[in-house]
Amino acid sequence: MSKQDRRDKSPAGPSQRQLRVGELIRHALAEMLSRSEIHDPVIEAHMITVPEVAMTPDLRLATVYVMPLGGRDAKPVIEALERNKKFLRGEIARRINLKFAPDLRFRFDERFDEAERIEKILRTPEVRRDLESKDGGEDQ
Repeated sequence: MSKQDRRDKSPAGPSQRQLRVGELIRHALAEMLSRSEIHDPVIEAHMITVPEVAMTPDLRLATVYVMPLGGRDAKPVIEALERNKKFLRGEIARRINLKFAPDLRFRFDERFDEAERIEKILRTPEVRRDLESKDGGEDQ
């Protein structure tokens, strides 16, 4: 098997190390948020969930997906987290044993909105009719 063949068959997703480091960072951030260790009025006024942290292959950049409770005030929360990025990076470096503390970038987690949009599409009469006609066709 040539090198080209091996590259083509490599997994498309993140490596086990990326996933593990992302989870460590996610847990550290969630702990800081739940204990109100970030002294910012915007962050203290919101319940913030960290559903995922995606790492680059070199582990130098962590994309932190956050979701304020109810999905409201996402922009101010992201801005507040960006303002406190230096503190958060230092705390992560102190809590997690890595060669380099990754740079952090914060994004609003839109997966819930996307799931709701798909659910609405599936509930439309046209899609329901198509799904029911396929179910009826399998019996024959």
